[in-house]
Amino acid sequence: MATKTYTPAQQSVITEALNLVQERASTEGEFITSPSQTFDYFRLFFANRQEREHFALMLLDNQHKVLECSVIFSGTIDGAAIYPREIVKAALYANAAAVILAHNHPSGQPEPSSADRRITQRIQSALALVDIRVLDHVIVGDTCYSFAQSGEL
Repeated sequence: MATKTYTPAQQSVITEALNLVQERASTEGEFITSPSQTFDYFRLFFANRQEREHFALMLLDNQHKVLECSVIFSGTIDGAAIYPREIVKAALYANAAAVILAHNHPSGQPEPSSADRRITQRIQSALALVDIRVLDHVIVGDTCYSFAQSGEL
């Protein structure tokens, strides 16, 4: 099968279309009801953000209605500095009852590193002090990895 190539003009049109789809696919005000829904959302969310690692925070109310979702940290091709304090601040400011953490692996390999596991535990501990639940931490690569589905949360 021949590899398709795109000219810069075509690529910019594709990027604009992807941005439009992402805006329209916003989950704000929607309810998160399944892991597959979460995976679909974050695959699209990170689709145009593969040049470096980004860490996103989805804030939810008691009924798992999305209050907001945004990138809160960005890094390099293989890491991003994550600060639990900033996550706690954002969650409290939004009056969130729960969160879903997500980040991408530009390498395409969704398996968590030991650093991913450590930061997930630190964030979970910090949020537990203020009664905010971490429902999942999703890593997006060529496929998605779920800490919750893997029994790590």
